[in-house]
Amino acid sequence: MKTVNVYIMGIIYLYLGILHFTNTEFYYPYMPKFLPFHWELIIASGIAEIILGIGVLFERSRNYSLWGIVLMLIAFLPVHINMLIPENSLGNSLSALIFRIFIQFVLIYWAWKNIK
Repeated sequence: MKTVNVYIMGIIYLYLGILHFTNTEFYYPYMPKFLPFHWELIIASGIAEIILGIGVLFERSRNYSLWGIVLMLIAFLPVHINMLIPENSLGNSLSALIFRIFIQFVLIYWAWKNIK
């Protein structure tokens, strides 16, 4: 079951990483104003998601990739926290934004619990 779990995770991150290239415009509004180089960061995060998504599919690179996912998701937290500021909420309700942060922690835990 654990192998199926990481395969699902790998496919999800691979798909999300590809979206950074096929739908780059979607990510621009989420980028905090305090971060420079929005396009570059969107592309870099897409590359990271693709590499880490592929990495979890192979036993040899799985733990490194899972640690990478944990660190990447922690690095994404400021983006989600920044959206709690009303002018950065993009019209989302406070409860939806808090739920999004909760999901971020669930994803961190999902990766972390699969590390050997």
